[in-house]
Amino acid sequence: MSITLTKRATTTAKIRAAIQASAEPARVLAERYGISEQTVWKWRKRDNVHDRSRMPHRLQTTLTPAQEMVVVALRTSLLVPLDDLLFMVREFLNPHVSRSGLDRCLRRHKVGNLRALKLSASKPGRKSAGAQVPGHLDIDLKCLPQMADGPRRRYLLFAVDRVTKWAFVRLYSALTAADARSFLHDLERAAPMRIARATSRSGAKCNDRSVGPGSRSALAQSDFARFCAEFETPDPLGKTGLDEAGDIAERFEGRIGDVLQGRHFRSGEALENTIQRYVRLYNFDLAQSALEGRTPIEALDHWRRLRPDLFEQ
Repeated sequence: MSITLTKRATTTAKIRAAIQASAEPARVLAERYGISEQTVWKWRKRDNVHDRSRMPHRLQTTLTPAQEMVVVALRTSLLVPLDDLLFMVREFLNPHVSRSGLDRCLRRHKVGNLRALKLSASKPGRKSAGAQVPGHLDIDLKCLPQMADGPRRRYLLFAVDRVTKWAFVRLYSALTAADARSFLHDLERAAPMRIARATSRSGAKCNDRSVGPGSRSALAQSDFARFCAEFETPDPLGKTGLDEAGDIAERFEGRIGDVLQGRHFRSGEALENTIQRYVRLYNFDLAQSALEGRTPIEALDHWRRLRPDLFEQ
């Protein structure tokens, strides 16, 4: 009989077959073949003489299946190096994951080769949705899950610059004209560049069902409409320009969704802190292939040197 034995095997195929065919006590067989009684009983229980695989039946990993899905989504959407991804995963998903464990997870899901991912993601002739210099912002809305400590769900208003990908966010417990006014005021103060144009899909996504009776008309009459009109952009409740505004804003919204997926927040404050930490990480630490390996802040600094006239003095 020809079989492959492991290096630590103490018996041969012939001995194993003899053990299985013998009715002698285990003690006698153990003494005869120079093995333990436990080994005798092991081979008596089996119906063949082949060694079993020493591979574990279950992978030993600190990431849950849901967390692995989030990791793969972050890898494929952000296209970040392993160390940057490790920082994000430890910060927002699982603080106990190791670098080697994360690398094995990426390889297991066929996303371990970053260069191949970048090549597949690149599209020849792709242009930035009509923007060539910083200052064109896409404004959008994301409805957040309701927290146990709040009477209603919360809303995330955010703006993303089309060229540098710089992002700005604010959370609100309601969506009124006063909230819109506050968001736009904070955005104008926080934006490092001069805002030349703004395109909003927020009105299209904020219907009566999602924000309550009367909210849509309030939003249409709020500073959102006046703000967009001031920068020669279409009305946020109209259809013009929505497709153009959607790509960058929806990609950023998807990143926020990936961060929140699979996490349980005990309070609205914890939810807001997590989002704010991620946005800071996104702006200052996450290099993007669309920015030639720069972070949004580094892209802003690059443009500030090229075109200082686009920035506030």
